[in-house]
Amino acid sequence: MSERSPAPGGLALVEALVNTLDLESGVDALDTADGRARLGITEADLPPARALRESLRATLLAHAGYPPHQEVAPLGELLAQAPLHVAVDPADGSATLAPADPAPLLSRIAVAVATAAIEGTWTRLKACEADTCHWAFYDRSPAGRGRWCSMQVCGARAKMRRYRAKDR
Repeated sequence: MSERSPAPGGLALVEALVNTLDLESGVDALDTADGRARLGITEADLPPARALRESLRATLLAHAGYPPHQEVAPLGELLAQAPLHVAVDPADGSATLAPADPAPLLSRIAVAVATAAIEGTWTRLKACEADTCHWAFYDRSPAGRGRWCSMQVCGARAKMRRYRAKDR
């Protein structure tokens, strides 16, 4: 949907997961083997992956200042279940948060969220305010007040609705 460039770093994975469902058409990329393979999940992983996706979407809507479109499991509760460990590089002693091996989707998302929170970029990942969209996008605007995944599509539709409402 969006012409925006992908989110930076690990947030690209979060964005990709949220954007597996096109709300307008109802097409869910997780219904296909190729869509699941892109995220490294199996058919058995679908229920928790979908729950995670919708919890992330609700959080991204909150980042944009909007209520969730449905009731979901709180993201913090889901991420608390992620198997993680601290990896320490023996050469320089640097430490990073890492998914447990093998890296399930939940752990990779948890690392991405934690890293983005530390870097201060987590709240820049938002969901489009359009009710028929809610596509995830990374807000690169200077003020951090982006509202739509695309000014040419969702933004233009919203502005046209406001214009027509004034005309009535």
